[in-house]
This record gives sequence, C-alpha cells and structure tokens, in this order.
Amino acid sequence: MLADQRLPGTAGTELLARVRQLHPAARRVLLIAWGDQAVMEAVAQATVLGDIDAYVVKPGTPRDERFHRYVTEQLEEWGRSNLPGIEVLRVVADEWAARSHELRELLGRNGIPFGFYPAGSPEGQHLLEVAGAAGGALPVVVMSDGRVLADPSNTEISEAMGVPTSPPSDRYDVTVIGAGPAGLAATLYGASEGLATVVLEPEAIGGQAGTSSLIRNYLGFPSGVTGGELAVRAFTQAVSFGAQYVYGNPATALRPDGQDLVVTMADASEVRSRAVVVACGMAYRRLGLPALDALTGAGVFYGAAASEARAMKGGEVFVVGGANSAGQAAVHLARYAARVTVLVRGRSLADSMSEYLIREIESAANIAVRCRVAVTGGTGQGRLESLTLTDLDSGEAETVGALALFVMIGAEPRTQWLPDMVRRDRSGFVLTGADLLEDGRPQAAWPLSRLPMFLESSLPGVFAVGD
Repeated sequence: MLADQRLPGTAGTELLARVRQLHPAARRVLLIAWGDQAVMEAVAQATVLGDIDAYVVKPGTPRDERFHRYVTEQLEEWGRSNLPGIEVLRVVADEWAARSHELRELLGRNGIPFGFYPAGSPEGQHLLEVAGAAGGALPVVVMSDGRVLADPSNTEISEAMGVPTSPPSDRYDVTVIGAGPAGLAATLYGASEGLATVVLEPEAIGGQAGTSSLIRNYLGFPSGVTGGELAVRAFTQAVSFGAQYVYGNPATALRPDGQDLVVTMADASEVRSRAVVVACGMAYRRLGLPALDALTGAGVFYGAAASEARAMKGGEVFVVGGANSAGQAAVHLARYAARVTVLVRGRSLADSMSEYLIREIESAANIAVRCRVAVTGGTGQGRLESLTLTDLDSGEAETVGALALFVMIGAEPRTQWLPDMVRRDRSGFVLTGADLLEDGRPQAAWPLSRLPMFLESSLPGVFAVGD
C-alpha cells in the first residue's frame, strides 16, 4: 500500500496507521515530494511507531526506474514472508515435533528455500507415498533431484546439498570460528585482503542476529533488514572474495603448534592457520522449567524463531524478555498473532530496550506489556497449551492459555571449548587487548615483547570479536 502524505482531508501517515490495524502483514510505504522537509517529522514519527515500513520520493518523470525498483524491492520483501517460493527441498514431518522446528529454523536461517508439509496433511501423505517413505521414520527430506533422506542429521542434509562439512585445505591464513555478523565481517575483510580464509559454522549463518525479524539500526539499511537477509548478503559477499565455508563441524579444541594455531573439529579433523578469530557468539539461557523444557520446539522457542511467526496466526503468544531482541520479536509476531504479551521481570522496558522499539510496541493495538511477571510453569500434551505466570511482587499465580512462548532472557558465551591459555572473565567472555594489561603492562604469561593487539586474546594470534 502506497499513500501520498498530502491527501485531501487526511495525512498519508494516518491512513497507513489504519491500514496497519486492518492488514498488519501489508507493506506500507509513504510517498513524499522531493525536498518537502515539512513532512519529515511526521515521517520519523510514523517510522518509529511502526505505522509505515518505508518512505520514497514520488516519481518525477514518466520513466522513474528508481521508483519502480523500490516498489519491486518492497514486493519482494513482502513476498519473502507471505508467498511460497521455489523449494530446493521439501520437509515432511510432524508439525509440532521439536525436530521439525529445528529443521525449519536452520533451513530458514541458512537461506535455503524449502517447503514444509505436515505429515498428517493430504499434501504430506502424498509426498511420503511418492517418495516411498510412507510409514517410515520422520522427518523425511525430499531433495529437488528426487533423493529421499529419512530422519537425516543436519550434516547429512548439508552434504546432500553439496555444502562442505570439512575444510577443503588443512592450512589457511585465517580461521574464523562462527558465521554471525562479526565472524562474517572478519571473513569478508580477510578474504578481500587476499588472505586464505575459512569460516567454521556449526548451526546457521547470521548467529543470533539471523533470527531477528527486523533490524533497523544497522548501517546502510534505512528501511531495516531482516537478520536472515543481512546474513545471506554478508555470506554471499565473503564467498565472492574467495572465502571458504564449512558447516556443521564445530570447533572443539585449539592449540598452538610452533608458528601455527591448530583448530580441532568435531570429526577429529584439524585445520592450521596463522591467526584464529573466535566469533562463536552466545547460547540462549533456558528457563530451567522441566515442563517447558520438554516442549522446546513444540510451542516453546528460544530466540525469535522467525520461521514460526506465520503459524501463530490468530493465536495468543507470549514473549519473555525486555531487551531489543524481545521487542523485535513481539512487533513481528503481532503481524500474525491475535495478541502478543511481553513478560518482563523488571519494572520497565526502558531499562534495556531502545526507545524506538518501546514506542512501536506502545502503538501496536495487539501488544501488551506486563512488568514484574515471571513464567513459572506450563502444560501441554505434545505441544504448549498453557502457562503459569507469577506476579513477582504479590506472589500470585495465574494460568493462561498460550499457543506459543518465545524466550529471550539473555545468553551465555560459547567459549567452554577454548584452552586455559585463552583467559576469560567470570562470565566466560574472552579478555582481549587492554583488558589483559595491568598498569599498562602485559601480565607475566604474555610471551611477546609487544603489547596485545586490539581484540587479541592472551594467546597470541587468537582474536575474539562480536558477542
């Protein structure tokens, strides 16, 4: 929906705010005139409140290709979330099984076009029969060339698609561990400078950022960008410079060997390099409630789980957390769910969430915020059905129906596999650069005459970046 800001009797921002209520999944674009600075305050406010997705200058000539391209980009963005696309592979599985969620999440975050078919649906049954897999183990993955994988591991799917699961070479200039935004940036700049660079990623490109429904404060994307799109762009850019990518074979050990640094992977293979960049990111903290842990992937999701948003249509959804990731998830889910409730242990979102997200949440008619509330239990037979919420001030508990629970309560660094030579703080974060100095001098264990470089760890040549 495109609307001119200067409409007879109303403003375009007001019309598009109404469109948001009627059709929350629609893309809403405001049309402005070139040089009309008087409308920019209204544009900024509508953007912050989430009433518009973007704004564009109205076409000024009969052949305004820039405007045409912009409309096409908006349609493409809408279609990515709302229309079926090409299917490189098809997944047939129980809709609410934890493994089904894991597959949808990993395929989506890795930018692999796929179709998901519930095993009990007519389409799913037909696919199983055609594949000769009826009555067998689930999930079943049908490749575009007709190959059938029964209950495959992530590595088996990767190998079937031709994605390397072990390094093509055993020696590089730089080994990057983790393909989140920081790891991909290191990979891109290393490869672009002519260094032989390999990146090892155990799960999905983009890391936690890859699960974000919309990132609006990243340089170069004025209308925002999904975490998955940002990750795919960065990955494609790095590969175009010759970087090599290894999937599903995580690093398990690191040791110095002469002038080299040796990384050991899960399959016991090794890769040597002159430098190692640790960018292995974070793992989401768990609620620690057995009843809900048993429903992980079956209504209980850790992270934004963007791949599950459309399945929330018309349901009651809860988001636990008070930081930006929780706010972004709530806004995205509100496009599909009948109601989204954000549960916060603190007294206000202002303690940990950006102001633009708070304002957008406040302006959404179907998002509610409950402070000083904790999830203390839940029930469900095969999938989540209800939650127990406890008021942290009064101690009173209540049971509410719930289609899904999205948990974003912080994370812990994935650094347990690193050797003791790589110093960490009490929380497990790698100490680097100036944090390794005492009174401006390196500690006795530092083996070199020079000071540690920026982002360099206590093991020379090993750097840590990102979260």
